[in-house]
Amino acid sequence: MHLLYKVTLKTDLNIVIDGCKSNNAQDQRKLFEMIAPKMLTICQRYVKNPDAAKDVLQEGFIVLFDKISTYKGDGPFEGWARKIFINTALMHIRKNDVLKYSDNIEDTLSLGVYDSNVLDEISASEIFKLVSSMPDGFRTVFNLAVIEGYNHIEIAKMLSITESGSRSQLSRARMWLQERLKNNKY
Repeated sequence: MHLLYKVTLKTDLNIVIDGCKSNNAQDQRKLFEMIAPKMLTICQRYVKNPDAAKDVLQEGFIVLFDKISTYKGDGPFEGWARKIFINTALMHIRKNDVLKYSDNIEDTLSLGVYDSNVLDEISASEIFKLVSSMPDGFRTVFNLAVIEGYNHIEIAKMLSITESGSRSQLSRARMWLQERLKNNKY
């Protein structure tokens, strides 16, 4: 029964995707309803302001519907769509040049030893809130490296920064997080 449900969902998604390729407004609405919550979460990880994150979501759907004809079904649709929303969020970040205003390493506190059990005491929503409160440059590189799994070469290309700049931002982000965890600032 469980396998049949998965097959039905995949078939339904394929039908909706085909409808979107034909510019069917009903299927576009269905696809939006199916994936918007997950894609909004992605947008919110990169864009701190909730209204700006919704704008990025809307821009992402414009791009998705414009490029949906290029989706060939070789991989999972959600992964394909996810890349569009990440790239849209990164375009927003580049347009606003948030990395230019990132904290200097001197402004972050030095790494210290912290209680590793703190992660057992913090909820997923508290972790999300903490990551969301990071300075823009830290948050962007942290999300790309830690959450999305991109390497520093890829991040550098995406953000038009140097590979060492990407490494530095990630190192600073980790220091920033560790300091807040150590001081229970979440």
